[in-house]
Amino acid sequence: MSESDARDGGGEAVTTEKRSGPVPLRRNRGFQLLWTGSAFSTLGLETADMAFPLLVLAVTRSPAAAGIAGAVQMTTALVLGLPAGELADRFDRRALLLVVESLRAVAIGSIVLAQVTHHLVLVHLLAVALVMGAMRPLSATARMLLLRSVVPPEQLTAALTREEVRISGASLAGPPLGGMLFALGRVVPFLVTTLTFLVSISCVSLMRPQAGADKTFKADEADKADKADKADQMHPDASSAVRRMLSGTVVMWRNPLLRRTTLFTAVMNAASAPVVLIVVVQLQHQGISSGLIGVATAGLALGGLAGAALVTRLHRLSPATLMLGQAGSVAVLLCLLGLSLGPWWAAAVLFLLMLGVPAMRVLVDIVMFRQVPDEQRGRVVAAVMTLWGLGAAAGTLLAGVLLDFMSPLAILIAIAAALGIVFCLGLASRAFRAMAWPTEAAASDH
Repeated sequence: MSESDARDGGGEAVTTEKRSGPVPLRRNRGFQLLWTGSAFSTLGLETADMAFPLLVLAVTRSPAAAGIAGAVQMTTALVLGLPAGELADRFDRRALLLVVESLRAVAIGSIVLAQVTHHLVLVHLLAVALVMGAMRPLSATARMLLLRSVVPPEQLTAALTREEVRISGASLAGPPLGGMLFALGRVVPFLVTTLTFLVSISCVSLMRPQAGADKTFKADEADKADKADKADQMHPDASSAVRRMLSGTVVMWRNPLLRRTTLFTAVMNAASAPVVLIVVVQLQHQGISSGLIGVATAGLALGGLAGAALVTRLHRLSPATLMLGQAGSVAVLLCLLGLSLGPWWAAAVLFLLMLGVPAMRVLVDIVMFRQVPDEQRGRVVAAVMTLWGLGAAAGTLLAGVLLDFMSPLAILIAIAAALGIVFCLGLASRAFRAMAWPTEAAASDH
């Protein structure tokens, strides 16, 4: 690689590192471009996610139609989760992200055009929901893998922590922004969202990921891991395509550390996903206004932001201690959340619930990066995200059904009891307690 190539984009970090240590993230051009584009894109998505059901309701006056649109988007994202990993491993990730952001811009921009010309109908909105759902897993996987191509191994935790700040910040600012912009006009939030995607496209276009930057795995190990993939490419058929898509799940399951961390976080995700729904119902029963309910649920985003600042400190603990501590504390906090003490109490408890979540997510990300060869990471990332999505969907569905028959307090206590069982099982397992952080050197011998 020439020096001029090394100075371009993400390669700057790698070349400078050879001379005088890694470049600080604030001066890593590749990382800053990726993070900035991701921040705009995520803010646009959060804004659109708030405004979209409001638009469906305004167009159709049917809550059922709004529910169908949301279900289309979530179902599509789950169904296409594993194929997204296959695409991310097979094609250039930067090019994939450019395609994703372009399709998003076109889809959301079409709403603006249809609204302005008075041709907006439900079928059009459902088609947009389909496109947005399809792009979500591909975007998440491609961004995650691009991050590793512009950040050296020793800065991975810091970079992933900044990703948590991005996600939590957008979750905090996006919903109120979407509601405020919709009040100005039906088309306004979607016009703003389209512009955020265009900014993201510009940032990704300027990126130059370092080719071959990930040297975590030895060449012979990477060849061994990719042997089956090459055989499938030589003899493509439906079964080989399915086998490749499922290979990420197989890799995840065969790696003890990755299996335990993924399953544990999936259970935690299933337990925490319905909390917002339960809190909303609980506060409605108390006669709390919609505005104050929104303030209460904002505690989650604020907790995520604060939790991002604790990632480094929490990662001084062993993985088992971190996960068991999270399960135990969440179980206690869920019981406290069941106390009907008003919106500010709910906001405070939700804030505390989220403090450990960024550290948990970064834990799984680090394990994936250090335990899985780059040639298979896309499929493993997609498998993990799909498992998390299934857990969240199952938890939310079950809680929604139970709310017709049980009080919010009873459901929260039931979830806390389930987490208590998980805590006891983890504490009783010697293999679980012995889990240690994977190192780059260990990963290279994996």
